[in-house]
Amino acid sequence: MSPFTIVAQREFLSRVRKKSFLLMTLIGPLFFGALIVAPAAISALSDDPEQHLLVVDHSYLLLGTDRVGSAQLDYLDPAEFDEQQAIDALKETDRFDGLLFLPPSENGDPDYILRNTRLYSKNDVSMEVVRQLEGSLESAATEEKLKLRGVDPALVAQAQTRVSIRTLDLTDEGAEESAIGIKMAIGFGAGFFVYIFTFLYAAQIMRGVIEEKTSRIVEVIVSSVKPTQLMLGKILGIAAVGLLQFLIWVVLTGAILTAVSTLGLLSPDAAELAANPAAASVIPSEITGTLQSLNLPLLAGSFLFYFLGGYLLYGALFAAVGAAVDSETDTQQFMLPLTMPLVITFVLATQIIENPGGSVAFWLSMIPFSSPIAMMIRLPFGVPWPELAASMSLLVLGFLGTTWLAGRIYRIGILSYGKKVGYGDLWKWIRMKP
Repeated sequence: MSPFTIVAQREFLSRVRKKSFLLMTLIGPLFFGALIVAPAAISALSDDPEQHLLVVDHSYLLLGTDRVGSAQLDYLDPAEFDEQQAIDALKETDRFDGLLFLPPSENGDPDYILRNTRLYSKNDVSMEVVRQLEGSLESAATEEKLKLRGVDPALVAQAQTRVSIRTLDLTDEGAEESAIGIKMAIGFGAGFFVYIFTFLYAAQIMRGVIEEKTSRIVEVIVSSVKPTQLMLGKILGIAAVGLLQFLIWVVLTGAILTAVSTLGLLSPDAAELAANPAAASVIPSEITGTLQSLNLPLLAGSFLFYFLGGYLLYGALFAAVGAAVDSETDTQQFMLPLTMPLVITFVLATQIIENPGGSVAFWLSMIPFSSPIAMMIRLPFGVPWPELAASMSLLVLGFLGTTWLAGRIYRIGILSYGKKVGYGDLWKWIRMKP
């Protein structure tokens, strides 16, 4: 067995045997399962209690309205109660949570009423109730404005039109449904996972290199293994750990979601869809049509490629950083330039989704430092084969280039101690002949 293979095997076995690996492998799927179950649990626990409000309505905008959302409205005669008298009445009883006071209009101006409406809270009127009251008053004031101008509100309501454009993708077989929302979710989710896993496992490489360097174990290892072999073995060993953990996450998450669905612990909307398929026939058909229009083997293969490619590229750079410093606190000056491409790409994810064929999306998917995220976001919307091939080729070349640079830094830095390394030192190490 070659030294390179021995190092990779050692890294793999030492990490999968750690309790932290087992713990994170179990916590990840449980976390995603909790995200599915949480809406149902929160909905069951967050039923707002009914609130009772006194109302003095001099404007008569709320005339005949006994309830707004979860708030029960009880009216006082505006001819008998002014604002202060109503406040005193509220203080004298524990039945009501607050007082809503609407002043009389000034020259028939509904806007004057809305600007001067006041809500006195005695028992913390919820913000949800406040928003519901605001919505009701806005609707009532709008109707009043239309009446003052001689316009029938019913005619205006009938004239309002909602437009929903049906989007279709043209294929060789014809036209197929194109669900933009589903494609957005798939693209963003894939990009997010690449972003998280790249950071997570590349950082593990850096910390492992720093630990071996500070403990002087590396001095013993390099006596029998070349520094470059040690670096590549460490990178590929941790890559195998990451891939194994990700596959376990996929299997366990699928099992948890199946169990949650079987036990009826989905969110209320999801549970309704599961219990009444006929009522929700549109959504499953839309999802099915979208998935059929997507090239799922291409998406899965591309995800695996960009997942590993992004990790290997950044893993090599993080290994070089770990070799150049004596402690993790010294890595900060090098981390910002390394991580900025990934962070910027993730920040621009919304722009990429909105215009997947635009110049920003195109160039970000070509640059090796940003393509693992950008291309995965673009793929569900369709990417021409030449662009995909060019992006993959550039990522491979980027990995080879960064590995070469990282190897030249690693072979010197791994045995350098006691000096705070700067960018000038890294440049000297790169230029040094083997």
